[in-house]
Amino acid sequence: MDNKDIKLESSWKKQLSDEFVKPYFRELRDFIKSEYLKNKVYPEPKNIFRAFDLCPFDKVKVVIIGQDPYHGAGQANGLSFAVGEDVAIPPSLKNIFKEIESDLGQKPIQNGDLSRWAKQGVLLLNATLTVQAGSPGSHQNKGWEEFTDAAIKALSEHRTGLVFILWGNYAKKKGAHINRAKHFVLESAHPSPFSVTSFFGCRHFSRTNEYLKKEGKSEIDWR
Repeated sequence: MDNKDIKLESSWKKQLSDEFVKPYFRELRDFIKSEYLKNKVYPEPKNIFRAFDLCPFDKVKVVIIGQDPYHGAGQANGLSFAVGEDVAIPPSLKNIFKEIESDLGQKPIQNGDLSRWAKQGVLLLNATLTVQAGSPGSHQNKGWEEFTDAAIKALSEHRTGLVFILWGNYAKKKGAHINRAKHFVLESAHPSPFSVTSFFGCRHFSRTNEYLKKEGKSEIDWR
């Protein structure tokens, strides 16, 4: 398979080029092409790799791992936990904003377009990069997890001093092999309404900025 037609930011394309020629990725690409032809799939094709496109490999400072894109109309935009500026803020993101306000004493801008974080070096990475409309988990175990594992592994091995934020058991498993001698790993419950009481008070946003400052890196403006 020629990887020239994979529309991915150049530094990430270089890091992940080995993945494109593996059998699982060929099967994944065929599956995704067929899904977009047959079904309603989110996000739009141009936004599948948006997390990577907005946050080049050498610019990553923080990684926040999600699971699936949103499966409701107009929600998924290629960034974990994020929605478009004019879309109602989902419950988990509302809770994230509440924790930011409690932790930092700053009220976040009340829209879910988190590209403002991505452009500062926050990789908002879902484990699965596509989903069929109205069918959560429908594109799990098709190859995306192997691809996003490779991205996390590349960051763990080839970068130092990153912050990995793992909310919920799924993200914790996904981040199990991060080199904790080289990186700062923060774990807590997921910010969904089902587990949010254990999420509140995690102070991940202030702790992230304290670590970045210690590493000589600019802090994230979480507003």
